[in-house]
Amino acid sequence: MGFQLSASQLRNYHDRGYLCLASHFHRDEIDLLRSTAKEDRELENHAFKKSDGQGNPVSLSVWNHPGDDIYGMFARCRRVVDAAEQILGDEPYHYHSKMIMKEAGIGGAWSWHQDYGYWYHNGILRPQLTSCFIAVDAATERNGCLQVIPESHTMGRLEHRRVGQQAEVEPERMRAVLENFRVEHIAMRPGDVLFFHPNLLHCSDANHSEAPRWSMICCYNARSNQPFKESHHPSYTPLHRVPDSTILSLGAKGFSRDTSGPGWLQKETHQDTRTTPDRE
Repeated sequence: MGFQLSASQLRNYHDRGYLCLASHFHRDEIDLLRSTAKEDRELENHAFKKSDGQGNPVSLSVWNHPGDDIYGMFARCRRVVDAAEQILGDEPYHYHSKMIMKEAGIGGAWSWHQDYGYWYHNGILRPQLTSCFIAVDAATERNGCLQVIPESHTMGRLEHRRVGQQAEVEPERMRAVLENFRVEHIAMRPGDVLFFHPNLLHCSDANHSEAPRWSMICCYNARSNQPFKESHHPSYTPLHRVPDSTILSLGAKGFSRDTSGPGWLQKETHQDTRTTPDRE
């Protein structure tokens, strides 16, 4: 039996542009992910930093293909993939995943942006994608939790400009958005998840606290929406789903112990923000 979102949950996602699911992962599952990630030298070796334009860096690692490690089990488990299929109304495939490592006291901010503001340039014709944001650490206003603008996905794709090593929505339009729409801070406990639309406007402040704020984001594209040209993210690749129980049965297997090949994105890929596949 797969995982099923309720009709009201789906309606909330499509109306508001996002859906919060509290305690979607159990404490022992998220503790295992956290401890594995923070000890995984391979994850650290492939991390790169992006400046927020204020001299504050955010570290992240990005990979294309979910393997047989703990990260792959989260990205392939039915609790996530079945929900993505309902949201997309189509077979989902793994577009990429990333671990965002916003460290205590120094983790930088993310400007207001839409993910489709980046992914449009990768040859994706429709914003028929969804992202699953998994809180690895607690996310609070003080340590730079995600901020979203409900219903902003209905505005369609907005123009972005470069700031630091990121892209942000053109300032004049963003000021108008903020005058007409409210901002919601998404405080999350470890194990909570947020599914959100690729045109949802979101940002986050720098981490001014003494607590780190790590998060893992799994992004999915619809099979019928595969890109018309090659980019640094894959076209349709069948996604083998695994039972939710596989997370704990696998144990602490990180990238350092997985030979399946995650398809790391190289650091030099991220120099041009028009195609940079990060975001949060």
